[in-house]
Amino acid sequence: MLAIAISSDSPNRLKLAETDEPNCNENEALVTVHATSLNRGELRLLAIRPSGFIPGQDVVGIVEQAAADGSGPPVGTRVAALVDQAGWAERVAVPTDRLAVLPDEVSFASAATLPVAGTTALRTLRYGSDLAGQQVLITGASGAVGRFQIQIAHRQGGLVTAVTASRHGEDLHALGAKHVVESIELAEGPFSLITESVGGKSLAHAIERVAPGGTIVMFGSSSGELTPVGFRQFVPGHEGARLQTFAYYTSGSGIDADIAWLLGLVAAGRLETRVALTVPWTEIAQALDALRQRSISGKAVLTISG
Repeated sequence: MLAIAISSDSPNRLKLAETDEPNCNENEALVTVHATSLNRGELRLLAIRPSGFIPGQDVVGIVEQAAADGSGPPVGTRVAALVDQAGWAERVAVPTDRLAVLPDEVSFASAATLPVAGTTALRTLRYGSDLAGQQVLITGASGAVGRFQIQIAHRQGGLVTAVTASRHGEDLHALGAKHVVESIELAEGPFSLITESVGGKSLAHAIERVAPGGTIVMFGSSSGELTPVGFRQFVPGHEGARLQTFAYYTSGSGIDADIAWLLGLVAAGRLETRVALTVPWTEIAQALDALRQRSISGKAVLTISG
């Protein structure tokens, strides 16, 4: 089968090449991939993984071979899934507790935006427990995760302040943000929950704005900057606040249920997915450039034809 693999000999470190068919464990279904989307974390993987490694975490397609242990959906079922790697391929083995049935109302491209970004948004917000009436601050709000966080937090009754460039303001208000500010310095707290994906000075300013007993969930560092953190940043005024790191791959079980819940919202028209760019997987360089340059608000989706 064909897959996009890392190649140190290629100008962009990627090449479309023949590779071995996946070997499925008993709890894994073989999925024919129709679309995948790009995640910012994958940009880092391209720089550090060895030749032959196949990236790709968001997978949507059709079950070609059901899991041998009887778990998961039957052959022919449309599914969306989250895998740790190898999603940029014509076929991939997927643990059945990582996939969900894709409703007919949801397109492959739309569903491809959900697995990593959607589950990250949902699971980071859970650190805030009951968000009803609570002040929530979201940095990097115009990205795929941020857009989902705004919508989910708003649906749960949170009062959302979104940090983003001014050109995205009207759009994010429409998604449910009560306030949109161009920099975190302009955010008026305190906030019970802060989701932080920028790092550096942004994280330092987040600490200044977290409420006593509140939580800052760190799930990225797009600035690439380190943040000096000390006790005196938390007292007085932020006593009992905590910094919580998040990564989807250590966030526990139930990914299948979370993807299914998100897909249900999309199917019902209650969660907007933003496909900002759709290209054939042979044109992945174009999509990666758009991601690196932050020239799109939403997700870049690759379509895969067998």
